[in-house]
Amino acid sequence: MIPAEEQAQRRAALRALLAKPLLVAETDGEALVLVRRHLTDLRDWLNRETGWRLVADSETARLFKTATTLSDASHPARGHNKEQFGRRRYVTLCLALSALARADAQTTLGSLAAAGFTLTLESRADRSDLVAVVRLLLGWGVLSRVAGDEDAFLSAGTDVLYDVRRPVLGVLLSGIRGPSTVTAGTFPGRLAELTGEPVAESDELRNQALRRRLTRRLLDDPVVYYDELDEDERAYLLSQRHAITRRIAEASGLIPEMRVEGIAMVDPEDELTDVRMPEQRTDGHVTLLVAEYLASRKQATLEALHAFVRQAAAEHAVYWRKGVTEPGAETELLATALEKLSALRLVELDGQAVRSRPAIARFALAEPTVRETRKAPADAASALF
Repeated sequence: MIPAEEQAQRRAALRALLAKPLLVAETDGEALVLVRRHLTDLRDWLNRETGWRLVADSETARLFKTATTLSDASHPARGHNKEQFGRRRYVTLCLALSALARADAQTTLGSLAAAGFTLTLESRADRSDLVAVVRLLLGWGVLSRVAGDEDAFLSAGTDVLYDVRRPVLGVLLSGIRGPSTVTAGTFPGRLAELTGEPVAESDELRNQALRRRLTRRLLDDPVVYYDELDEDERAYLLSQRHAITRRIAEASGLIPEMRVEGIAMVDPEDELTDVRMPEQRTDGHVTLLVAEYLASRKQATLEALHAFVRQAAAEHAVYWRKGVTEPGAETELLATALEKLSALRLVELDGQAVRSRPAIARFALAEPTVRETRKAPADAASALF
């Protein structure tokens, strides 16, 4: 029997890693201490249940997570103003990391730009891309600012000096194999090789692989729907869902919510997510209203949703930010709402149509009714989230 205090510490350490797979001493000191204290037990659990690798030392702790769905683009890197990274910024990030791998102990924004970049830095857009990447690296702890300021670089070209933290840089890349061993010519093929795992050759290894994949999805995805799983995964999860969710709950504190359509591991502390709902302010209110609208429909067209947002903006203009009733404002408002709902697996976009997923039913509005209570069977599952 694990003492309650020790179990709580292990749970806090695992939660810290799930929330932030790269911990650095300067900003995550307490969490890093917990991870190192319980490193052996955390490694054993993560290897057994997920196959994820964990390394830690006095400066960093790195959980090398493997994405369950390589095509999922709902959690992009973001800039200073929460704008999504585009292709150009991702390329800039890769070039910056390559330059840093060969850099001295200190570097500057200007020298990064000169180290093999195709950016001319003559336009503010070029400089903004580089600054956004550098700020991301500062947030990760790869760089530490010594002197200067990125805003001054943007406005006047004034250089900025950084320390390069190689222990953090060295554990950034997460993959099953090294990039130099990849031989595929296409991007999907190269990505598949980077993350590909050995093929299981026995029933025991196949079951282990299924358990690991499903546990990863339950830890990473807001909702795991049965209809998105292949036949083997669905059969295994249906038969082992209680055992799998119990182990996750014991280790992480997440609470399983099981329904006919799938399973969600709910965080009562609301810490293990980068997308929250509901939220305050204009975008949060729009997202909630759109969710309520879609909860009563199987699907809706973008045209109908734009009209709904225009009407909502007129009704709530006094409380929302300025400009929401201007022509075309509904496009940006709806795009922000659908981005969040998609990331939470509540809707699915298909061309000009938006399909509701079962979990969005929790946002449906209905008149309260009083029903006679009765005890449900122990293994019963509700029909909707």
